[in-house]
Amino acid sequence: VQLQAFGGGLVQAGGYLRLFCAASGSVVSNAVMGWYRQAPGKQRELVASVTSGGTENYADFVQDRFTISRHNLKNTVDLQMTSLKPEDTAVYFCRSWVRGRPYYNYWGQGTLVTVSS
Repeated sequence: VQLQAFGGGLVQAGGYLRLFCAASGSVVSNAVMGWYRQAPGKQRELVASVTSGGTENYADFVQDRFTISRHNLKNTVDLQMTSLKPEDTAVYFCRSWVRGRPYYNYWGQGTLVTVSS
């Protein structure tokens, strides 16, 4: 399985970005898809995830600013980010995984989001 993420860039505080991730290869339909981020000097952290059934999960710091959405037939997931803050600056990674199946755990290459104050 290959995950390709894109859509990052430079935006001013309060601005909007939309990240996209497309999965290809031997994709399984019941995989969870999500977005993580890693800021310089910090650990990678979950931003949001969505199951194949549409159940969404968000980190507390999202505070209703981000929306994750998924298109099962196209094997894509995107992340709409509004009201961006400088502290949202990080490399954002998409991930696809299946709970209880450690061999199915794939990461995209990451896309940089920079929010200027």
